[in-house]
Amino acid sequence: MSLSILALGSPFGTQAAYSAYRFTKAALESGQQIHRVFFYQDAVHTGSDLATPPRDEFNLYQAWQELKIRFDLDLVVCIAAAARRGLINETEAKRHDKSNSNLSEHFELSGLGQLVEACVLSDKLITFG
Repeated sequence: MSLSILALGSPFGTQAAYSAYRFTKAALESGQQIHRVFFYQDAVHTGSDLATPPRDEFNLYQAWQELKIRFDLDLVVCIAAAARRGLINETEAKRHDKSNSNLSEHFELSGLGQLVEACVLSDKLITFG
């Protein structure tokens, strides 16, 4: 069975992104197939390359990136929700004439079509929000 994950809540203001991470990690470690993790609404902040949690706290940003590397996980951030919140990659920075980008290289910016595709290609969509 193939799953896709939808994270909606902020990585620093709710448990949504952390719960999505824990579920995704456990599923992957047990051999479950995760088709895609889609970050929408305030969860897009999870893709920030500039977030720096205190050293004595769990680094959720780094944890998602390590999970991506370990399992070749598809981490997609909604482009519209991200841009609205000031989170952009190099391509979007150039397009909008901004001097910097701040999306981690381990995340991909894309539209809601990627979420729809994940729903179609997965047996279940699990939402954390």
